[in-house]
Parts: sequence; structure tokens; C-alpha cells
Amino acid sequence: MDPQTLVLLGFLGAFAGFLGGMLGVGGGVIVVPVLVLAFSLDTRIAVGTSLLMITFTALSGTYAYYLQRRIDWKVGIISALFTAPGASLGAYATKFFSSKSLALILGAVLCLIAIALLKRSYGGTGTGEKMITGRSDMGKGVWERRIVDRSGTVFEYDARIYSSLLLFFVGGLASGFLGIGGGLIVVPILSAYVGLPIHLAVATSMLTMIFTSISGVSTHILLGNVKFEYAIPLGIGILAGTQLGARTAKRLRSVSLERVFAFAMIAIGILLILTKM
Repeated sequence: MDPQTLVLLGFLGAFAGFLGGMLGVGGGVIVVPVLVLAFSLDTRIAVGTSLLMITFTALSGTYAYYLQRRIDWKVGIISALFTAPGASLGAYATKFFSSKSLALILGAVLCLIAIALLKRSYGGTGTGEKMITGRSDMGKGVWERRIVDRSGTVFEYDARIYSSLLLFFVGGLASGFLGIGGGLIVVPILSAYVGLPIHLAVATSMLTMIFTSISGVSTHILLGNVKFEYAIPLGIGILAGTQLGARTAKRLRSVSLERVFAFAMIAIGILLILTKM
């Protein structure tokens, strides 16, 4: 591989890491379309390579949010128990789809998730800036949670974990199938269904992605869907970008964070669909 391509991959990784660290996603939402559109990789190869890169994102992002003390470890571990097997199954399913089909599916999924996020955000039902939430009627599978971050901000909320287990499995399935790390689906699940404030959802998603990405990329390696020569420079760039993204997320309002996330997904999804139709 020529030096120019290595540098471009490094910058791509840094940008994807910044976006991933800021929004709690793996960066695959950026990397998979770019590898397909700009580097002409087969979509299945792009998906597998992206998941290997996302492992670096997840490790780096989890460390950054660990320092901020914004990870709900209990919720994160439970969600990982369901996303990981889903990621392995999703990765295996890619062998039954063509490169073009996978690209079109990814574009459509990005747009649908983004529209749902924007509808909630602008409709007034988003998470907003609420740090301390009122207690709901406690029922089975609802955990009282209280987290105090490094700056002293108190987050109190009820985590409705058990009712979301199937959704976590679906998030893992999407991760392995589309190479997006699972955060695109896990962040909205943690925020809208489980009940985590958006900043904690972003941080906890990073922890979950460690297990999700390792599970998915293991299957992709067995299928021969990983280009290590691409993944290494992407991973190096992503380590720096993720740290910066995590710091940026701490300064953004929750609603702003959700909307940036959604508009970025719509733009990429439309571009991917138009170029593959």
C-alpha cells in the first residue's frame, strides 16, 4: 500500500473516531461507506474491516468515558451479553447477501434510525438535559440507578433493562451484518427504552461495543472479510480521534448531540443509496 493511502486511512480513522467517541458509535457509519465509495472495497470486506477498527474505537472510548465516570457498568455488561451473540450471527449472515444489497440495506437503515431520532428530538419527547429523573412505579426488571460523574453531576434514573434485551440482540445483529459497531442502535435503545440520560447512553454504548465488535469481527475473520492492511492505519487514527470526541461530547447539550448524530446518518445513508442504485 502506498504512503498516500496509509495517510488517508489514518485521517479517515481519526475522523471516524472523533464522531464515534462523541456519539457513542463505532465510526463504522463513516468508514464502511467511505471504504465502499472511495476505496472500491466489496461491502462485505468493508464491513469486516470496519468491525476490527471499531474494536479500537470501543477500547479507546471506554477508557475516555471511564475517566469521566459516565459508564453504567451494570447496564453495559448486561446489554453486551445480548449484543455479542447477535453480532456473530449477523456477521455470518453477510455471506448470503451481495455487496450491493448490503450497501443499500445499510443506507436505508441509517436513514430510518435518523428519522426516528429527529422525530423524538423535535417532537419534545427526547431525553433533553434532564440529569435527575423522577422515579417511575418500580416493577420487575426496573433498576434504580445513581451515577455521579467526575465533575460532580448526579444522574438518577430507572433503568428498564429486561424489556430491552431483545432489542440489544437486534443491535448486535445489525453490528455484525452492517459493520456499524452496534452503537447506532444501542445508543437509542439505552436512551429511549432503557431510560439512560443521553450522555450516559453514549458512554455505556462504548463499553458494550467492546464485546459486540470482538464477537462480530471474529466471525468476519473466519469468513475472510477483513483487510488487516486497511484496519491497522484506521485503528491508529481512531485512537486519537475517539479521545477528542469523548471530550467534545461532554461539552455538548443532549439535544444537540442527538441531532448531530441524526443529520450525519441521513446524509451518509442517502449518499450510499444513490451511488449503489
